[in-house]
Amino acid sequence: MKRGSAFLTTIGLGWLLVMPVFGATIYNNLTPNNLMGVATRPNTGVSEIEAGDDFFLGARTFITTASFVGVIVPAVGGTPSISDVVAEMYRVFPLDSNTARTPNVPTRVNSPSDVAFDTRDSAASQLSFSSSVLNPTFTILNSVQPGGIHPSPNQTTGGNGPVTGQEVQINLTFVTPFDLPSDHFFFVPQVALTNGGQFYWLSASRPISGGGTTPFPVGVSDLQAWTRDAALDPDWLRVGTDIVGGTTPPTFNMAFSLSGTDTPEPAATWLVLTGLALVGFRFRQSARCSRRG
Repeated sequence: MKRGSAFLTTIGLGWLLVMPVFGATIYNNLTPNNLMGVATRPNTGVSEIEAGDDFFLGARTFITTASFVGVIVPAVGGTPSISDVVAEMYRVFPLDSNTARTPNVPTRVNSPSDVAFDTRDSAASQLSFSSSVLNPTFTILNSVQPGGIHPSPNQTTGGNGPVTGQEVQINLTFVTPFDLPSDHFFFVPQVALTNGGQFYWLSASRPISGGGTTPFPVGVSDLQAWTRDAALDPDWLRVGTDIVGGTTPPTFNMAFSLSGTDTPEPAATWLVLTGLALVGFRFRQSARCSRRG
């Protein structure tokens, strides 16, 4: 019995080593501030606007949930509500991009790629979302608003100035998780509002300071936030360096977190399973010797 218990314990511990960790924090910079708000919205009867911030995966990962924080700014004539949420994952240029084309922006180095690697849309029942009010009245010091994104050489506007609205956190659950390989990615959320409202994704601490966050590994830079609208597509502009500008341009991170399943490396899995097989073989050999004795 003692040998059997030890064997089962060893097997259990081994499987724990190779099983993925469900619900683990993949990236966390859910630390909003009031320095910048960047408009985002899908193409639902109005022109599309996108904003993206980066994260890095050291292994294949399944992203199951996401959260981000922004401000809902109403238009004159009605209280807005969330009608649609889109979440996209982009790789870093030049992947998924046309490199033969002449860009209409200062640079594409370290920008999101031309097209998304993968997408989930609540309108297509690919994700569910909930929202909660963090602050009923919140003022952002500067913003990138619809109409405030321009190609070179007129990209530097200084931003579109302050906006005030309701600070909210939006939580997403993906019906089919994002299956992402080891790579550098941009998370790009978009929010559609009713009654002419506009959602602004809030900036966050830089360097990142969210609890449980794993720093970017050595040799991988924490890239700044980028944005584009339908007219600039497929190019992107840096929110701080290109649009705000100035003698010492600011750089921004955006407020979001990702959770999901870290998968073990195939080599590590093979080593652990091989070790378990060896333990099992020796256990059987020991049991046979005991019976013979």
